[in-house]
Amino acid sequence: MNPTTTNQRLLSLDAFRGFIMLLMASSGFGIVQMAAANPGSAWEFVMPQFAHQAWQGCSLWDLIQPSFMFMVGMSVPFSYAKRREHGQGFLGMAWHALTRSILLVALGVMLATKAGDKHTVFLFTNVLAQIGLGYFILFLMTRLGWEYLLAWIILILAGYTWFFFNHPLPSPEDLAAIAGMKDAEQGILPGVAGHWNIHTNAAAAFDRWFLNQLPQAQSYQYTLGGYQTLNFVPALATMMLGALTGCFLMRSSKTDKGKWAALLIMGIVLVLAGTALDVKILPVIGAKFDQYTLLPVVKRIWTPSWVILSGGWVLILLSFFYGLVEILGMRKLVFPLVVVGMNSIVIYLLHSLCKDWIRDNLHKHLPDAAFPAYWTPVIERCGVLFVLWLICWWLYKQKAFIKL
Repeated sequence: MNPTTTNQRLLSLDAFRGFIMLLMASSGFGIVQMAAANPGSAWEFVMPQFAHQAWQGCSLWDLIQPSFMFMVGMSVPFSYAKRREHGQGFLGMAWHALTRSILLVALGVMLATKAGDKHTVFLFTNVLAQIGLGYFILFLMTRLGWEYLLAWIILILAGYTWFFFNHPLPSPEDLAAIAGMKDAEQGILPGVAGHWNIHTNAAAAFDRWFLNQLPQAQSYQYTLGGYQTLNFVPALATMMLGALTGCFLMRSSKTDKGKWAALLIMGIVLVLAGTALDVKILPVIGAKFDQYTLLPVVKRIWTPSWVILSGGWVLILLSFFYGLVEILGMRKLVFPLVVVGMNSIVIYLLHSLCKDWIRDNLHKHLPDAAFPAYWTPVIERCGVLFVLWLICWWLYKQKAFIKL
């Protein structure tokens, strides 16, 4: 594939990326804490959208990671075209993609290793590590063309479904072993959906073998929350869906309105398809007459139905920003988002490493009156968010854009 070049950044993509990164860096705006402190209030009504689903389902907060990974994929065709325009050959681009993959995985492992850990914690569930594990394959498939991307998306989703269904359903002993874990209560699904149970699925079994091949302070048993290393495989399909979208926006002869309509329609189709896969159905005649889900939507293990559903929602969100910026021309309106979107890796790392330090210093240097008791959770998180935005704004003014 030889993508056409583009001399102008897709500002709507920067705005969308900035929106997602600000949402992530907001730490939920303190809404979860406000709901816990004020039961029965309006905070409880909006709280579910600012917390991860315990296992099956989808919330706004769950869409942060797939949105980010989708946009990583979406950026690849544009980056590839720009590098070709500047005369860089395949080997140069391949080396850049490979080194980027290695650096992202290394950063992910670094973030998994907390200050109190005496040794490196080899976990690969962090979003940066997940992107890094699949990025080089993403680069290769994007270079080959949209047909290969589409074929690989189908192959990954079908193959990963088979991989889970081929793994035995949990035995009563397996279920008893995880019954006492605080994160297991919502992760036990009935019927054939049990192939996607927390801690007893195929990816969890793989991690109990793979991670114990690496130096560990103690034998690996499970990851709190059920996140697994092999999530990067279906997440690669999410990134490829983004790359497919990037190829479409860059190469299509449609008008901006036509592209906007295509994004919106395809988003709606994928949301409906993902929802249909997640709907409870009746088993075939002769089986136990209970309702169960064939292919549940579970973000924590990135089920194929999650790829489809979340991909649809991401396309709908992208269509909103595409229409706002590329069609209506609201560039000034989205400037605060663009500032962050052009330095997304900076705000991600600063939030991961410095948010508590920033919060503590806000308390240290501002008067107590700035933190009224009722609003403290909201003010703390909005204060941290504003400081992080100011850093991104300063970097933008300096024309300093940090990339891997």
